[in-house]
Amino acid sequence: MTLSTIGIIGLGYVGLPLSLQFARTGSTVLGFDIDPAKIKALDAGETYILHISSEAVRAQRDAGRFSATTDFSRISECEAIIICVPTPLAKHREPDLTYVLDTGRSIAPHLQPGQLVVLESTTYPGTTDTELRAVLEAGSNLKAGVDFHLAFSPEREDPGNPQSDVAVIPKIVGGFTPECQKHALSVYGRAIKTLVPVESCRVAEAVKLTENIFRAVNIAMVNELKVVYAAMGIDIWDVIEAAKTKPFGFMPFYPGPGLGGHCIPIDPFYLTWKAREYGQETRFIELAGEVNTAMPAYVIQRVGEALASLHLTIRDSRILMIGIAYKSNVDDDRESPAYVLWDLLEQQGAEVDYHDPHVPVIRPSREHAHFAGRQSVALAAGTLADYDLVLVATNHKAVDAALIAEYARLVVDSRNALSTLMKGKPNYFKA
Repeated sequence: MTLSTIGIIGLGYVGLPLSLQFARTGSTVLGFDIDPAKIKALDAGETYILHISSEAVRAQRDAGRFSATTDFSRISECEAIIICVPTPLAKHREPDLTYVLDTGRSIAPHLQPGQLVVLESTTYPGTTDTELRAVLEAGSNLKAGVDFHLAFSPEREDPGNPQSDVAVIPKIVGGFTPECQKHALSVYGRAIKTLVPVESCRVAEAVKLTENIFRAVNIAMVNELKVVYAAMGIDIWDVIEAAKTKPFGFMPFYPGPGLGGHCIPIDPFYLTWKAREYGQETRFIELAGEVNTAMPAYVIQRVGEALASLHLTIRDSRILMIGIAYKSNVDDDRESPAYVLWDLLEQQGAEVDYHDPHVPVIRPSREHAHFAGRQSVALAAGTLADYDLVLVATNHKAVDAALIAEYARLVVDSRNALSTLMKGKPNYFKA
């Protein structure tokens, strides 16, 4: 193990791509995760993330630049430790820093003078230089900015986007002190082409929240317009396609059945919660949250209307949901609105199955544990004929849209996935 070893904690959708990028550019990388199954897969040169190939893992493993472990005592071997763990919401939509702070407690006993610790997990301003710093200092008897370096650099992953390349996405870096920032810039500069230094950890934390709040608010706007225009007989998708031809002053955002993923549905509430500490209200953000949260109920309303066209009701209907992943062409189902739709349909008495080529079996999760183990059904003409309605929750390229268009009795499309094939057909409903 060399002195330039980079330790990356959390080998998921953020940590694994970052690990491979550091390795590709010549660094020795030691990945840490508490899931032995992930370590076993990586040791075997196998991937568990759709958009990362096993060949990419094997290339860096075989070159001796990447290995993985559950042994946190090996933190002492690393020049820099980068934390990429989840930051979910608690039951009452308050920030849950359990993973971050538990990771800090695991690091602290092994922290060495001169090491760099960077948090990449999205969180509210002040997390790095207060909560995380306190845990690291208490467990190590070292002082941040004096004995070890501390920084925040938000992840900017966009799974499923072919333009999302860790190497070329500009990297925001904020240090606890100027010297901390200098060290963080030096480390990231080995793997990332463009670095964007900012004044502090708190500015860097706020940058990430601002990026995600921007998306959440604009998605809420088009979701609201979708409902308004539908009442007028206007298709929001037609409106957006025309509006985006304007070369200035407009950026297209697209409606859907609700927000999903590890960032957009969660991060705005981190700021909302923290703002209360300063006596500030975030009315715009909270309103956007209300609009987006209402979208699954609107989709279910449209399902009811579609079934009524055949004199059916949701109760006792058989419904096939297309897509469980939170966005198209990925296997990431975290915070997916599909699960909310599923719950709402079953609460009203429907029998629900799903088809998702990227999620063949639903994995255990804290939010939707009751769905764990359910399996994707094969898509075939005979299968489609067995269902009263097909509900498109995710628009995967790998799904045979033409087959659905031909054999489904009813289709409710929340993603505009089948509009070209089914526009104008009486059994086609948008939601």
